[in-house]
Amino acid sequence: MDFFAGVLGWTVIAEPGGSFSGWVGDRLAAQVVAGDRGWHVVFGGDERRELVGNSSVDSGRVLHGPWAPPPRHGEPCWVELMTGSPEDGSWLAALGWESRSAAEDFVLFTSARHGGPRAVAGRLTTSRAVGWQTYFAVDDVAAACARVSELDGRVLMEPTTVPTGLIASIEAPRGGSCVLLEKPAGWGGAWCG
Repeated sequence: MDFFAGVLGWTVIAEPGGSFSGWVGDRLAAQVVAGDRGWHVVFGGDERRELVGNSSVDSGRVLHGPWAPPPRHGEPCWVELMTGSPEDGSWLAALGWESRSAAEDFVLFTSARHGGPRAVAGRLTTSRAVGWQTYFAVDDVAAACARVSELDGRVLMEPTTVPTGLIASIEAPRGGSCVLLEKPAGWGGAWCG
């Protein structure tokens, strides 16, 4: 938690049971639950339920996503399912999403839940790590990568421009990785337009 707070500028609050929450101003950016491993992605929906792949649906107010305010430095700003399988039917059925091929090995998921269709997530077919990859907004990717090194983390992928925008992949000293996205205009960076 200290590593991500140092890179992303979170204000950390201790919670009961050894958990912590990370805040950006008045918005909850992440909650670290004692004993959990990896990022757990929560999507908005009609009824609360668990999904496969370390994700779930909650019917409460969505804090981050295509209909939330633009992400600030340190806030979640995108998620991508990294998978070895090009199958996405279960996600479409479970969440009422549509999909379209947006690039080689990449599918963009959209939802019209609150009006016109907007990008909600992506799926990248890859042989690398499997599961949901969480992206966080940063004002300056190069400066954030320098901070990662200062805090004994690793930059797994140097700043690179992809269809989402300028990104870098990082890992904390004790494990746990995420992607940094520079100055996204909205949820999904360049996909929001």
